[in-house]
Amino acid sequence: MATPPRELTQNPLKKIWMPCKNGLPEKHISQRKVCMTNCPTLIVTVGLPARGKTYISKKLTRYLNWIGVPTKEFNVGQYRRECVKIYKSFEFFRPDNEEGLKIRKQCAASALNDVRTYLSEGGQVAVFDATNTTRERRDTIMKFADLNGYKQVKLGSPDYTDRNTDEAVEDFMKRIKCYENSYETLDEIKDRDLSYIKIMEVGSRYLVNRVLDHIQSRIVYYLMNIHIAPRSIYLCRHGESELNVKGRIGGDSGLSARGKLFAKFLGKFIQEQNIKDLKVWTSQMKRTIQTAEALGVPYEQWKALNEIDAGVCEEMMYEEIQGHYPLEFALRDQDKYRYRYPKGESYEDLVQRLEPVIMELERQENVLVICHQAVMRCLLAYFLDKTAEELPYLKCPLHTVLKLTPVAYGCKVESISLNVEAVNTHRDRPENVDVSRPPDEALLTVPAHQ
Repeated sequence: MATPPRELTQNPLKKIWMPCKNGLPEKHISQRKVCMTNCPTLIVTVGLPARGKTYISKKLTRYLNWIGVPTKEFNVGQYRRECVKIYKSFEFFRPDNEEGLKIRKQCAASALNDVRTYLSEGGQVAVFDATNTTRERRDTIMKFADLNGYKQVKLGSPDYTDRNTDEAVEDFMKRIKCYENSYETLDEIKDRDLSYIKIMEVGSRYLVNRVLDHIQSRIVYYLMNIHIAPRSIYLCRHGESELNVKGRIGGDSGLSARGKLFAKFLGKFIQEQNIKDLKVWTSQMKRTIQTAEALGVPYEQWKALNEIDAGVCEEMMYEEIQGHYPLEFALRDQDKYRYRYPKGESYEDLVQRLEPVIMELERQENVLVICHQAVMRCLLAYFLDKTAEELPYLKCPLHTVLKLTPVAYGCKVESISLNVEAVNTHRDRPENVDVSRPPDEALLTVPAHQ
């Protein structure tokens, strides 16, 4: 086991105590790096077991990475599981269990050492989930604080994979008792110099203290918008459009005959789901509005949901882009996420544009989002924790609904095809992305069209 690290503050480190709860032409390549702070930030989630620390750590890490802030989660519980391969019982967590206490201290020290290494090597934010830390190390790591609820989440822990529900509940409740003897909540007077957000009563009350910079403000705003109410988010693209059939990108055309049929099928599908208080969102483009109109329910238009702006390439076929702008076509294949169309947008730009949509999706319950291929990829990447390299190549076929159901530490995905034929608009990345490649190799993965 690693020895306790030196003070993390040697290259000044900002801390948030969270009680719980690029070699291409600059003009066409998005160079935005979301730098919200001049030094690394350590976020510590603390509290009694089953109060949502891991849930929040994972969601926050996913959100920060999605908006372009390099972030990594360090879960002390996982370090403990790797050290002690077989979990036996709550006895391991008893305060008088010297062997267990020693192992937990070693795991916390090892995790902190990895935090220091990560931040010193370019990581911007470290989320430290202090799952198994006790009062004996609070001066080095944290002070405990409150967040009620989430007990059901813990029963899905790897510690209880081979236990029935009754046994798991009994053991886990005894485990909580082991922590309660050393539990110490944040004190508004004694800890007034700390920067923290205290989340209470499953997110119905918050106490925010000494928010110091932009990244901390973003974190606080995000945490105050998430909830744990059961819900589903339905994502789909508009029905097949006239420009889809012709193999042209962007534009603002209406639906094809098959696209209109899909819209009718979508309305029937949504009606059969009998979804309580469903909200429907569309972009401001004709093809999503026409799709929503067939549902016969109220819908809300979002400009932020408009398709990625292809700039000078709007309404062009891939063959035409290769013919007129072969350099641009190759550059986009080299870095599809950061490449910005001349006078248009990049996927990175689109993620920034969609952040308010994500924030509102976190606030809402059941929502159907009728959008576009690039937009759907960005939204899907957030919920499925996909990297910037994976995002532009996620498959989002026409006439298919994705049902996303947030679960304990991730998101369950169900793909429902409505069995209406449509053109394929997905283009895989070609193997040869060199700017001097022959045109036939550049167009090798272009989907068929009229």
